Amino acid sequence: MQLFDAFRKKQETLAPVTVTDTQIAAIADCEMMNVADVKDEMFAQQMLGQTVAFLSDADTLTVCAPANGTLSVMFPTGHAFGITMESGVALLVHIGVNTVEENGSGFTILKKKQGDSVKVGDPIVTVNLKQLRKKYDMSTMLIVTDTNGHEVKIETVSSVTRGQVIGEVL
Repeated sequence: MQLFDAFRKKQETLAPVTVTDTQIAAIADCEMMNVADVKDEMFAQQMLGQTVAFLSDADTLTVCAPANGTLSVMFPTGHAFGITMESGVALLVHIGVNTVEENGSGFTILKKKQGDSVKVGDPIVTVNLKQLRKKYDMSTMLIVTDTNGHEVKIETVSSVTRGQVIGEVL
C-alpha cells in the first residue's frame, strides 16, 4: 500500500504547466488519434461537440485538466469530468467508451473536486488502463460541449505531452 501511496503522491505533484486562460492543452502524455476511429458513434461523429481523442498504451494514466478554469462537473465514477473556462467555454473529458458501467472500478479521483479551480496539467483522475482495456475501448475524448459564442480551434497532432497546447479559444 505504501508503494501505491508513493506512486500517487508522485503523480499528484507533476510539474506545473504554464498556459494562457484561452489555451487548451493535452490531458496526458499520449497519442492523439482520429476521433472517427473511436468505437462509439456519439463520439466518432462528434455529436456532443467538437471532439479530439487520445490513446495511451500505458498500464496507468493520470488524466489532467486540459484548461484553466473551474472543475464544473466531476462524475463520482471518475470516468468523466467537465471544466468551464473563464470565457464560458465548456469542455468535457470522457475516459473510455461505456466505462461508466464499471461504477468507478479502475478510476481513482485525485484531490480535485467539483467546484474547485484548476490549472492546465492539474491531475484529476488516475485510470487503470490495463484493467479497463480488457473490456472497453479506452480512447479518451476531449469535447467542446459549449463554445459560449466563441470560436474554438483545436489541432490534431500525433504525440503530445501533458500540458502541450493543442487549441485555443478565439
